[in-house]
Amino acid sequence: MFLQGSAKLDAFSLLFNTPTMSQHPTALFTPTSLERALDQNEAIQETVEQSAAELCVINAVLQQEVPEHVKTGDVAQALQKTDELESRIQTSAENLEQVNQALKEEIQVRADLERQLAATQAELDQVQNSAQNHAQAGAQGRSSSC
Repeated sequence: MFLQGSAKLDAFSLLFNTPTMSQHPTALFTPTSLERALDQNEAIQETVEQSAAELCVINAVLQQEVPEHVKTGDVAQALQKTDELESRIQTSAENLEQVNQALKEEIQVRADLERQLAATQAELDQVQNSAQNHAQAGAQGRSSSC
């Protein structure tokens, strides 16, 4: 895919002037270390994806604008290396996306476990209070019958 005229400028303008950051919904509580790591990874992923897109445009322009008779020796090798670099960057972005998904799943599992733990703790507290009240009532009943 080669870009022509103003399309090249629009692509460069779009890539270099409009950074975007995808963010996952923020929690209503203090972020955990995993959530902070996820935030950092998502920012890195966005940068890597942006870099891959920019390199793709640069490669397209170079492939189109550099005359064939110049694409020899060091220039040909440099063009090949940029193609390889673009591929490695894209693969890294995909790997980061997989890591981020695993982090999101782990955060969800931990949040579910924390909710279950809080519910279990509340039930335990209720049972302990009930048992304590029952024991106190029994002790008062025994002392008043003497």
